Amino acid sequence: MFCKIFKCNRKMDSVLDVDNVIKKLVSARGAKKKTVNLSESEIIKLCHKVRPLFLTQPVLLELEAPLKVCGDIHGQFQDLLRIFEFGGFPPQSNYLFLGDYVDRGRQSIETICLLFAYKIKYPENFFMLRGNHECESISRIYGFYDECKRRYNIKVWKIFTDCFNCLPVAATIDDKIFCCHGGLSPDLQNVEQIRRILRPTDVPDKGLLCDLLWSDPDKEQNGWSENDRGVSFTFGTDVVNRFLQKNGYDLICRGHQVVEDGYEFFSKRQLLTIFSAPNYCEEFDNAGAIMTIDENLMCSFQILKPVEKKNAKPLTKRAQLF
Repeated sequence: MFCKIFKCNRKMDSVLDVDNVIKKLVSARGAKKKTVNLSESEIIKLCHKVRPLFLTQPVLLELEAPLKVCGDIHGQFQDLLRIFEFGGFPPQSNYLFLGDYVDRGRQSIETICLLFAYKIKYPENFFMLRGNHECESISRIYGFYDECKRRYNIKVWKIFTDCFNCLPVAATIDDKIFCCHGGLSPDLQNVEQIRRILRPTDVPDKGLLCDLLWSDPDKEQNGWSENDRGVSFTFGTDVVNRFLQKNGYDLICRGHQVVEDGYEFFSKRQLLTIFSAPNYCEEFDNAGAIMTIDENLMCSFQILKPVEKKNAKPLTKRAQLF
C-alpha cells in the first residue's frame, strides 16, 4: 500500500524542508490546543523520508549515554513541547522515546510529525521505539485514525501506519540498560532473537514482538500470568532477575503504564516504568517524567507536574489498560 501511494506522489517527494516543518510545529508552543496544519504533501514527504531511515538502523538499537529517555506521549503535543523545554530541544540533548506517540490525545498528528522531523534532522541523536499503539489495528480504534480522517484523509493514516511497521522495537544503553515499550517475553531467551525480527511488520497477536510491546510487570506474582489487557502476559520479579543476570544488564526501562509520579521502580529498582504524558487523557492527575542518563549511567528525573484539574480521577488498574 505504501509504495503504491508514493508512486503517485513522486513530484511531492522531491524536496522536504524539514527545518520549516520543525519551525511550524515548535512555534505552537504555549498555544493551547492550537492545531498546526501541515500540508498533506509535507506529511507524505516526512513519512517517505523517515521510513527508510528507520530501516537503515537496527531493530535493536545500541545506544550510548548521555541521553534522555521519555515514555508515552499519546498525542499530548503541548506536553511534548514541554518535554523539550525541560530537557533541551534537539540537538542540545540526545533522546530515546519508548513508544505510544499517538491515540488518546487531541494532537497525535503534530506529535508524530515533530518526532519524525527530529529523527530526520538528527538521525544519530534522536531515537524512537515502537509502542503498542504504533499499530494499524490499535490506532484504528483509539483516536489516530479518526484524527487523520477528520483533518486529512484515510490515506494519510495508512502512510503513518506503514512507517510504524518499520520502527525499532528495543534498545540497549551502554550494554547495561535494556529498553522497550512493554516488557519481557516468555519467548525471549536471548536478545539475539530481537535482532532477527524482520521489518516492515505488523504487530502479531502473540509471540516475542507482541510481548515486547504489550507485557507488564506485576509485583504480586512470580513467573508468568495472563494479562488483564487480554493481550500478552504479566511477569514477576523472578523473571526480571533471571533476564538481567543472563544478559548482563542492570536495568529494564519501559513505558506502557500510567504511573502517578511519572516514573516508578519495580523489583528492587531493577525495572523502571516511565510515563511522560501528565494529566493523561485530561482525566488523571498523574505527573509526567523524563529520565536523564549521564555518561556514568547515573539516572535522574525531571518531573512535568500535572496542571490542577477539577474532578481528576484517581489512577486505577483499569486506567492503565491499553
